[in-house]
Amino acid sequence: MTAFLRPADVTEQVQELFDEDLAQMGFVMNSSRLWAYQPEAVARLFRLMSQVCSARPFRFRERGILVAACASAFGDSYCSLAWGTKLAEKADAQLAAGVLAGHDSVLTEAERAMAVWARRVARDPNGTSARDVQDLRDAGFSEADIFAMTVFVALRVAFSTVNDALGACPDAEYRTLAPAPVRDAVTFGRPVAAGL
Repeated sequence: MTAFLRPADVTEQVQELFDEDLAQMGFVMNSSRLWAYQPEAVARLFRLMSQVCSARPFRFRERGILVAACASAFGDSYCSLAWGTKLAEKADAQLAAGVLAGHDSVLTEAERAMAVWARRVARDPNGTSARDVQDLRDAGFSEADIFAMTVFVALRVAFSTVNDALGACPDAEYRTLAPAPVRDAVTFGRPVAAGL
């Protein structure tokens, strides 16, 4: 079992979700097996995330930094491994591991501001301040940029909450897919699924 719920029935819509994973990843992700209960909901959630990010637009590296910083601050091992691996592919493994561990020295000023903000939103949204928002402005972000990155992080937290609450473990494939520095940085959350 990849989560606390029994497997959902494989409808045509669910099979499309699984086929997309197979085409992109080479395996069906545990999160997709969980979201098979409402494949249209997860499709809409990801379309909304994409819409929010396209307003600026945020580059892939920036999205990766936002997700890795948010997921690690939230304690979500699944998204931390998945996005740490993606960020390592687009940047490098040490940078990705650093973001996951909260060490942002190799990031640009704007990227550091994004990572700090993502962690604050994920950990304690009521603890943010006008000074935090001013730090984002000072790093070059517009009001619309700040709003977009905040909505994006909040939606990522929602996605992680469902996965974590219902026991979705990081896929066993991340034992080999994730570079060692990324694996070593993820010392929190649910363990990687058994297998492989």
